[in-house]
Amino acid sequence: MNPHAKLITLTSLILGTTIAISSNHWAMIWTGLEINTLAIIPMISKSHHPRAIEATIKYFLTQAAASATILFSSMINAWATGQWDISQLTNTTSCLLLTAAIAMKLGLVPFHFWFPEVLQGSSLTTALLLSTAMKLPPITILLLTFNSLNPHLLTSMAIASAALGGWMGLNQTQIRKILAFSSISHLGWMAIILVYSPKLTLLTFLLYSLLTSTIFLTLNTSNTTNMPMLMTSWTKTPMLNATLMLTLLSLAGLPPLIGFLPKWLIIQELTKQEMTMAALTITLLSLLSLFFYLRLTYYSTVTLPPNPTNLTKHWYINKPTTALIPAMASLSTLLLPLSPTILASI
Repeated sequence: MNPHAKLITLTSLILGTTIAISSNHWAMIWTGLEINTLAIIPMISKSHHPRAIEATIKYFLTQAAASATILFSSMINAWATGQWDISQLTNTTSCLLLTAAIAMKLGLVPFHFWFPEVLQGSSLTTALLLSTAMKLPPITILLLTFNSLNPHLLTSMAIASAALGGWMGLNQTQIRKILAFSSISHLGWMAIILVYSPKLTLLTFLLYSLLTSTIFLTLNTSNTTNMPMLMTSWTKTPMLNATLMLTLLSLAGLPPLIGFLPKWLIIQELTKQEMTMAALTITLLSLLSLFFYLRLTYYSTVTLPPNPTNLTKHWYINKPTTALIPAMASLSTLLLPLSPTILASI
């Protein structure tokens, strides 16, 4: 991509995110979301591959429909109450429409259909932005309107997301699709606790963004996009793959890694809210996700390809490992002893 075009795109992305998360007026929030959508579209389609163009069209249509639904929801609320303030969302129909629109923007079930395909058609760096930065404005809108949302609807969508994210990820060999279903599963954990503890949702999102960023940057450095490539990259970058293994186990939520903290706290909070069955259900469904995380770690470090392999050999470009990866990997694995400090700061 042209450096000037890249600068304009990244500036628009930052501007759109800032407008969306700092506004109180629904029209300004809608404007920020639209700027965000228009900024990321050139980054998805920059490879000019048919799959990238298909992903761009799917992303544009889905996000345009979600933004139109947000605008329609706010207009219905304004007709009923005369208020355009985001904190004055009191109309029941508006609340349901807003929940559906934000679920569509995030990729929550049953509006998840676009997310794995768009990630598969994007480059690893663009997939990183779609999985982390592009989810920040919708998550912020949910945090600002959590008092108006229906907890039963959110709980149903959360459990369905955890189930589908774990189930659909089992039979995948493309790593971007696996991480897409992983994102859907983690969104379920964020949604189920949103009404009861918004700060815990924010903590879960921040830790998920840290872990996912580390994984995507590591995969981008080793130029790995599917399981066979992951299996052969171990001999080329052993330390990087060992780091990837620990980060994947942290994303799976295994102690003593930091990914265990949000799941532990969410289960504890759900139990306090007398939602023991919901906590038990989403915990059992997370075992599905654990399976494909363990499969990825097995492929990345334990398995070596046989000598007479019939896999197509890929050109390996030795990209330099930036200092950002070991720093983020350390934070992604070793922060659990700092849990009291983290909890005191939120």
